[in-house]
Amino acid sequence: MKFVAHDYQKHCINKIINTNKTGLFLDMGLGKTVTVLTAIKELKYNRFEVNRVLVVAPKKVAEGTWGREKNKWEHTKMLRVSQVLGSETKRIKALNTPADLYIINRENIAWLVDYYRNSWPFDMVVLDESSSFKNHKAKRFKALAGISCKIKRLVELTGTPSPNGLADLWAQVFLLDGGERLGRRYTQFRERYFDPGARGNGIVYNYKPKMGTKNSILDKISDICISMKAEDYLQLPDMVCNEVIVELDSKAKKKYQELEREMVLSIPEETEEISVTSAAALSNKLLQLANGAVYDENKNVHCIHNCKVEAFMELIENLQGKPVLVFYNYQHDRMRLLEVLKKTSLEVRELKTPTDEDDWNAGIINVLLTHPASSAYGLNLQQGGNHVIWFGLTWNYELYSQANKRLHRQGQTEKVIIHHLVCAGTRDEDVMEALRRKEDVQDWVMESLKARIRKIRKEVGCR
Repeated sequence: MKFVAHDYQKHCINKIINTNKTGLFLDMGLGKTVTVLTAIKELKYNRFEVNRVLVVAPKKVAEGTWGREKNKWEHTKMLRVSQVLGSETKRIKALNTPADLYIINRENIAWLVDYYRNSWPFDMVVLDESSSFKNHKAKRFKALAGISCKIKRLVELTGTPSPNGLADLWAQVFLLDGGERLGRRYTQFRERYFDPGARGNGIVYNYKPKMGTKNSILDKISDICISMKAEDYLQLPDMVCNEVIVELDSKAKKKYQELEREMVLSIPEETEEISVTSAAALSNKLLQLANGAVYDENKNVHCIHNCKVEAFMELIENLQGKPVLVFYNYQHDRMRLLEVLKKTSLEVRELKTPTDEDDWNAGIINVLLTHPASSAYGLNLQQGGNHVIWFGLTWNYELYSQANKRLHRQGQTEKVIIHHLVCAGTRDEDVMEALRRKEDVQDWVMESLKARIRKIRKEVGCR
């Protein structure tokens, strides 16, 4: 695909090229990844200003997003990617593999710094979701801060740089300028811009920004940071689709392939045309597998993997508390999502009553779970948020489009961004293709399933 940069992307690309250390605080859906890849391509192969680039990202993003994004565009396909993931042995092997981009998950950045010590080899570092480095006491921040003088170029990417308040900015900006703009010590920064809030027994529990703090801080960092909201800069239709690719780990992939093969081979070989009923049943099972769990004939739930749940929680983390409407497909999806969400401090609710609808529109709820069949029509949820996550995908295009319209309707003031969790190498990919086709979904359901059946039978030596 040919990349034609929007004006705001051209501005960001030039900022990366002309500023050694910069922060791109861009809303989700604004194309941060391709923007940075374009700048990297220019810096390395046209200007010869960088050699080895390190990308630090959330685990699921590190596993798939950057590699897939660079392969998506004609001008970045030639970039070589090495994923520094897995066991220590695998990570070391990946580091010694010739590449342009080395991608590591943020949990291993402290290990990487310790591994190289004084021989840091990366002249450019990209922090994908830099808000995860907001804690100045965390090991990952201290590790990077300790070698900041060895990093020639640094790019920070995030949609929400200060999710819990302006205090979150200090650590991220410190990595960019070493304390030049907001102070070399966090305590200095806090004393200058904040007043003590609630306190008791000599302990200050929180701090409140002083008058004019926001404008003062933003003014100080405006030369090295770009902040853009989707509603101001996104030159796309009012509803933007974002595919979040979920990579199965080796164990989960093997289990999925075994169960898929078992179900496909249970269809009699002499069957020339699979019935609509059989196709629906098989597709239903495969979609459950992609989500991570399946029902048996007695309606018992069997958990297969947590890869999609992990990707979901990373997406929730990246949204940094922004309200999100979540559509699930099966009851075991709902149960597993509620189980992991209850461990957070977010306000999580299932959409059941008019009170839930009112609370959502009032901004009280962070995560609102619902099944599309029960909420695709008649509800007005546009005042409560602009993000949708499809944890489990549906073939029903009308249901899909109507469900999205709960937010994308008159009265919505922001661009609606629809996030789809798509499990790579599974029936999820066929569903996304069907949704893109819109008109001939039923035919695509049958043809894509037949293609999978033929492929599996060929692999096992069947006709």
